[in-house]
Amino acid sequence: MEPLKILLPVHCFFPNHFYGTETYTLELAKTLRSEGHEVSILTAILYGEESTGELYTKYEYDGLPVHCVDLNSQPLKTFKQMYVRPDLYPVLRDILALISPDIAHVTHLMGHTSTLLEVLRDLEIPTVATLTDFFGICTNSKLRRYDGSLCLGPNHRSTNCLVCYLKSHVRFQSHKYIGRFINNDIALKIFAEMLPYVTKLPFFKSRLPWEQTNEVTDRIDILRPLYGVYRAMIAPTDFLFDAYIKNCFNPKKLRKINFGINLDLVEGYRTCRRKKDTHITFGYIGQITHHKGIDLLIRAFSELKGNNSSLMIYGPSDQDSQYMDQLKALSRDLDKIEFKNTFPQTELASHLSKMDILVIPSRWYENSPLVLLYALATRTPVIVTDVKGMNEFVKDGFNGYTFKMDNVQELLSKMQKVADDPSRINRLSENANYLKDVSDHTKDILAIYEQVLKL
Repeated sequence: MEPLKILLPVHCFFPNHFYGTETYTLELAKTLRSEGHEVSILTAILYGEESTGELYTKYEYDGLPVHCVDLNSQPLKTFKQMYVRPDLYPVLRDILALISPDIAHVTHLMGHTSTLLEVLRDLEIPTVATLTDFFGICTNSKLRRYDGSLCLGPNHRSTNCLVCYLKSHVRFQSHKYIGRFINNDIALKIFAEMLPYVTKLPFFKSRLPWEQTNEVTDRIDILRPLYGVYRAMIAPTDFLFDAYIKNCFNPKKLRKINFGINLDLVEGYRTCRRKKDTHITFGYIGQITHHKGIDLLIRAFSELKGNNSSLMIYGPSDQDSQYMDQLKALSRDLDKIEFKNTFPQTELASHLSKMDILVIPSRWYENSPLVLLYALATRTPVIVTDVKGMNEFVKDGFNGYTFKMDNVQELLSKMQKVADDPSRINRLSENANYLKDVSDHTKDILAIYEQVLKL
């Protein structure tokens, strides 16, 4: 293949953002560059973050040119602007015209919104995507309802999305008409079914937020055809692949390709564990937010019998200060829990090697989290929530354990098994492995580029 100019749009990027999607984008960019291609990043400063004072800036990270739009200069006024931003069209058009890529590979649309797809379509730039979460399907990108239960996508007329929207916005709870309904789940669901019709009546049209109602219920019908701009969409897990098919997002364009990881980073850490002492070190690495379920892990750890375990929690202390305060309160009397700061990705294998077992207690459908794949690659057994997106890689009792979502007692029972019999670590470690390198993943990606560029 001839060298290409490749643009990778992502919602946020290094150095201020360094989680799964950002890491995937960086590793893909570096590997594409090593293959002789010219790669650049398009990203954004998200609302509420420190502003540069300029709409467009450019910087360099790890030798990669990064084009950045400051979204603080384009404040949100409506819900619809969360997924389509006509006001961003000229900004994005000018940036893409400046870069003039041969192909664009979107790894997240948030911030740029589907308006980016309109620009790519109008400039006739071939475009593919890696679907890193459920942005196209779900208003919160997690397929997680307001009450914490999991979802499979919008129902008929998307009234289940309207339920979540009503419950998540304080302005509706205080509304003189709506507030009296939404505190009762049954009444809320009935009200959500009626609202799209009621708000069209002359009397209510001037009194209820009818425009927001339509913006929620119309969301998937606006996004679905715009996703048709993609010539191919890459899904890294079976569940994400199936979710986009179920919700009718161009099934013929979907490709299942597992993520690759940088196996060079785990060199020297790929030997099976040979646990000889009785002390067990449990660990967590990732974001400190409620949907990650760290409180479940602390509650389970606090009930472990015996005195032979410790828990290390790595993550940003300032990501969600209220949740962090909750975690600190839960662990106040537990001297064997240690909160640690984030660290460079190059140190990930080293930190995993200090754990006997990694715990990922998420409350949502994780999409093949990279920390899970790196744990398996370092022969570190894992305990994960038994949801699709993770149980595709973790088999209970084989290379780790799974537990029912939000079930502290079941998580406790799996942790207790390990604490009572540390030799289990050795057996699980023998089966823990992940062999797909980011270079292998990139070869799969380049094959897709070659296909779509012929279209």
